[in-house]
Amino acid sequence: VQLQASGGGLVQAGGSLRLSCAASGRAFSSYGMAWLRQAPGKEPKFVGGIRWTSGRAYYADSLKGRFTISGDNARNTVNLQMNSLKPEDTAVYYCAAPFLYLGQSTYEYWGQGTLVTVSS
Repeated sequence: VQLQASGGGLVQAGGSLRLSCAASGRAFSSYGMAWLRQAPGKEPKFVGGIRWTSGRAYYADSLKGRFTISGDNARNTVNLQMNSLKPEDTAVYYCAAPFLYLGQSTYEYWGQGTLVTVSS
């Protein structure tokens, strides 16, 4: 199973970025996929996830309203739209699976991570 994340980069504060993640080798149709992020020197933290069975997205409370998760179950892809970015959003962003519940931190599969840098 491989998870391939893309879309990271350098953006100014207030800007937007869209990350994408594609899974291959296994379908997670019964569960979902998630995003986590790891700031320098810190542990990975849950950003959000989407459950394919319901189509419902879940978010860390602090990110609601700025981040939006969408995806395509049939294509095993998940996206993270990030708006109004702040310097504190700077981190390596990882997609992971399978997503089971809000706040989940342990996953069987992780992508390689994509760096998002927000300049002030």
